[in-house]
Amino acid sequence: MNKKKYCVDIILPVALPQMYTYSVPDELSEYIQVGQRVIVQFGKQKVYSALVYKIHNDTPTEYRVKDILAIFDDKPIVNEKQFKLWEWIAGYYMCTMGEVMNAALPIGLKISSETKIIINPDFTGDYSGLTEKEYLIAETLANRPLLTLTEVSQLLEVKTVYPIIKTLIDKKVVLIQEELVEQFKPKQETYVALTESADKEENLEDLFKQLERAPKQLELLMSFVSMSKRYGKKRMEVKKVELLESVEKKSSGTAAFGELVKKQIFAPYKKEVSRLGFLENKIVPPAKLSEDQQTALNEIKDCYKEKDVALLHGVTSSGKTEIYVHMISEALKEGKQVLYLLPEIALTTQIIERLRMFFGSKVNVYHSRFGRNERVEVWNKILEGNEDNDKGKLSIVLGPRSAMFLPYDNLGLIIVDEEHDGSFKQQTPAPRYQARDTAIYLAKIHQAKVVLGSATPSIESYYNAEVGKYGLVNLFSRHGNIKMPTIEVVDSKYEMKTGRMKSHFSKFLLENIQKAIEQGEQVILFQNRRGFSTVLECQTCGWIPQCKHCDVSLTYHKQIDKVKCHYCGYAVQPPKECKACGDTTIKAKGFGTEKVEEELAEIFPKVKIARMDYDTTRSKFAYHNIITDFEQGKIDILVGTQMVSKGLDFDNVSFVGILNADNMINFPDFRAFEKSFSMMMQVSGRAGRKAKQGKVIIQTFNPEHKVIENVVNYDYQKMYKEEIEQRKKFKYPPFYRLIQITVKHVDKDILNKASSAIAYQLKNQFGNRILGPEYPLVIRVKNQYQKNILIKLEKTISIAKSKQTINKIITQYKANTAQRPATISIDVDIM
Repeated sequence: MNKKKYCVDIILPVALPQMYTYSVPDELSEYIQVGQRVIVQFGKQKVYSALVYKIHNDTPTEYRVKDILAIFDDKPIVNEKQFKLWEWIAGYYMCTMGEVMNAALPIGLKISSETKIIINPDFTGDYSGLTEKEYLIAETLANRPLLTLTEVSQLLEVKTVYPIIKTLIDKKVVLIQEELVEQFKPKQETYVALTESADKEENLEDLFKQLERAPKQLELLMSFVSMSKRYGKKRMEVKKVELLESVEKKSSGTAAFGELVKKQIFAPYKKEVSRLGFLENKIVPPAKLSEDQQTALNEIKDCYKEKDVALLHGVTSSGKTEIYVHMISEALKEGKQVLYLLPEIALTTQIIERLRMFFGSKVNVYHSRFGRNERVEVWNKILEGNEDNDKGKLSIVLGPRSAMFLPYDNLGLIIVDEEHDGSFKQQTPAPRYQARDTAIYLAKIHQAKVVLGSATPSIESYYNAEVGKYGLVNLFSRHGNIKMPTIEVVDSKYEMKTGRMKSHFSKFLLENIQKAIEQGEQVILFQNRRGFSTVLECQTCGWIPQCKHCDVSLTYHKQIDKVKCHYCGYAVQPPKECKACGDTTIKAKGFGTEKVEEELAEIFPKVKIARMDYDTTRSKFAYHNIITDFEQGKIDILVGTQMVSKGLDFDNVSFVGILNADNMINFPDFRAFEKSFSMMMQVSGRAGRKAKQGKVIIQTFNPEHKVIENVVNYDYQKMYKEEIEQRKKFKYPPFYRLIQITVKHVDKDILNKASSAIAYQLKNQFGNRILGPEYPLVIRVKNQYQKNILIKLEKTISIAKSKQTINKIITQYKANTAQRPATISIDVDIM
């Protein structure tokens, strides 16, 4: 009887609406496992690495099933709990499993298909019909087995090589070959050992005598003996680089090393090493909690008796991190893993050092600024730890939203710090998930507990706590009973009228900066716009430079002397004359962090000033360097965007200035008041955190605005009540779910027809719950026009059935359109 052949459903890293099935060759059937990477051919030419999602015996009849080409892994790299999370994300956020896979797997675990060309075996060698460039490629391939398209581009010194390659294929000179390239490369380091002969005691003594005439070689050999602790109880491995650094002149040491290898005394060898490279700190036990902190911790534990999620509403500097440390310690004692989520990479810099004081090498960090190989090492380390608790297990992982996707198998606690922060929401590309909400589902899979922490909880989270879905714990006293900063408001309009403004700084603000500096204290200035000037404008006709790809004005960046689009990255030299009228009276309007930094340097020439925004923190260690310098007092004034508002803890900051509160409050968004309140409260909390009460000054053209008043009075409750009334009245979260469908196309007419057709079908199903289609604030981005359709769904309506209906309408539109269909994206729970 013939054995029935195995089939596998796989996840491909492309946006396919359903799984694709492949058969497993008999020789591979005993090795196949769910969660492994396999190599498959998809389409005529493309070769992908895919993930095995399911193994079964049901061969599809709708299409010819291909064999998988190879199994890439000995063991699964993705576990069952991860797949459960991926399924929920794909279902809830209306995307495909392939899109989730792309977001979840580090790039180093994705095997890419790199296009290469080879000589066609049927090519006769007749070069007479080839152009000069075609001949150059063919001649090069005569001496090399293959060329990548990148190499062809470099060879010809042209960017676009596809037309030339196509003619060579048509002339039957070359063929396309797809080769899979594994992204992850283990780091290897050279170590040194003695050869078997040299390691014998009697031979080693003779070698010492023989090398007396070669003092550098002798010095190097003696250094090796010392570093390897050859005569100690336990021998140590010696790195070549450290051995060479042990001698006075490294260059002469390198020559001596080569001679010792030639004389068969040293035997160098390669060894795979970790890139993570953190040092083991001296571990100290967690500090004793204050009475208020202990009460809060006890209340969180009480919440967990009935609920899995607790919201910790603690004012800035109340010591929430210390409470987290005690919770982590208890989770580790139970043999559980801990995930500590933060909204910004910047925050990991400070908190990782604090956690390592208590937990040492059990802590690691995972984020997008890591290189591809470092991220794979963290992933693999957790996999190893899952198999063997004594094998370097990373029990605590700290990071932004991507840290949720690691292969945990035994999570006991998830901490979502600064849970209100909008950075937890992935905006583009799909999956457009909210990390806070996804973390709660991840905890459910692992039967773990969640603590959401914030000084300014999101409206949704606080509402969930109020109605009893989450537990609520309040911590309203600062650690050490330090008073909250005093907040004063400056009327920018009045200051300008009376001539008391110096550029963008009120006289009162500058006096307080001066006072803080004279007392040896530090200052943070917050301006939520980067760049030098918001726009350049012709003073004669009002012309403003625009992005050629997006419907936005260009921001001037003085440091690089370019005007730049913050949507697509397009950048050009600033115009010398107006493109409309030809006049040269072009002036910079508005101000960003770069301008603030420059003007402060003119006002306070002897003061050390630094800037922390997207432009200054692009490199891997930029965050760490700026924060460390500020902590060590090498910076007096730190100017920054919202990065400086997010939970950073500096002992010596006594004064915080908010330069323009209005651009946050007046932003056209139903969350604008909530976001601006949170941001101002958070940045205010950086002042006076340890030594004494701090001070905050807010500059605004509207000092009587209710948001400003609530910030001055530290009145979260009033802000919440005002917002919750408005949300209920105008049908916004937490009372309604919002789903936004964005339709894009390069042709405006096609966009209008497509968005209207989709909206018409949606209105037939959902009635007045559909708003739009409407153009957003920025109509065109990256050469594509866009329109939004907003769906407001009551919480009583079945969200699953609603999503099925939406998907059906979009699928029908794509199937029925004769022309190139518009691009459609779906954002569930928009932020």
